Amino acid sequence: MNIILFGPPGAGKGTQAKLICKKYKLDHISTGDILRNEISKGSELGLAAKKIMDSGNLVSDEIIIDIIKVRLSENKKSNIDFLLDGFPRSINQANLLSKIMNELEISLNSAILIDVEQSVLINRILNRKNTEGRDDDSEEVLASRLKVYYDQTAPLIQFYKDLNLLKWVNGVGEINDINQQINSIMEQL
Repeated sequence: MNIILFGPPGAGKGTQAKLICKKYKLDHISTGDILRNEISKGSELGLAAKKIMDSGNLVSDEIIIDIIKVRLSENKKSNIDFLLDGFPRSINQANLLSKIMNELEISLNSAILIDVEQSVLINRILNRKNTEGRDDDSEEVLASRLKVYYDQTAPLIQFYKDLNLLKWVNGVGEINDINQQINSIMEQL
């Protein structure tokens, strides 16, 4: 079972992805976590990514696609299903992902959207900054990230709807309630 989990910044993708991956034994592929790990190591990729992420922009498709292609190739060889968390973030990335998956003969089972209204997102992200201390959670970066989401990522809703892969989840409420919605979807796949 191969899943995409997407939604706006602060929707709870990372939290839900961890719960889903544990329950269904999926490889959790979070491009954000991969990039933050590279930043903490001070690698060349990390330094370049930090500059881009701190301004609220998305890391280039070329960098992300290379990361994803390597990881999916490893999963294919090991016969491990996956959950993509925070990728793709644009129609171009979705098309590039489709190309990689076709080359590797991997199919996508579903694209699950965690939908949350903007006022809730803002409160969550500002709270996350205080509790987790993430550098990319300032109000200025948040405004930029939300604009990028609505301009570039939100069109994926129609993209995956047209492919009959879209599943919608209300991301407002208790973590366990949201997870139950997702588990119901997963059980149907």
